[in-house]
Amino acid sequence: MKRTPDLIDAARSQWSEVRPDINTSSMDVIGRVLRGAAVLRRRLDATIAEGGLNRAEFDLLCALRRGGAAMTPGRLNELTVSSGAATTKRLRELTERGLLERSTDQRDRRSARVRLTEQGERLVDELFPRVLEAEQALLSGLAARQRDSLAGGLADLLWALEGPGEGR
Repeated sequence: MKRTPDLIDAARSQWSEVRPDINTSSMDVIGRVLRGAAVLRRRLDATIAEGGLNRAEFDLLCALRRGGAAMTPGRLNELTVSSGAATTKRLRELTERGLLERSTDQRDRRSARVRLTEQGERLVDELFPRVLEAEQALLSGLAARQRDSLAGGLADLLWALEGPGEGR
């Protein structure tokens, strides 16, 4: 089956004219993953913004909701692939908005634990299904077989980039 050329094909063609001596084949995967991620992020961020959140805040709240228990800021850094400074800023802002509570860890007084408030839990429970619905709509142009194949390929890519992981 022949597909319609896209922006990545055009960019590779242009590079082959300007620099025929370099191999641009990595753009077939990396270019499309990055471009696809940017398009998906832009479209899904509109749905997330309806809940008064940005993507990073939503990801942090979802990590806490699906984890089911209080977590350390360090664990949230790992789950959201964020820096400590970025997580600290988000935690402060979300706490000020009444979506999170921070407490001192009973076993280690130097460590904090973070958990969702009832308001934070309600917001995630309301917004998460809407985001999934928007995701389904964005993928509706692909047949189930294509989605399965793409999911498997992307899982293989993440394995190659991150390794086996531990419950990521």
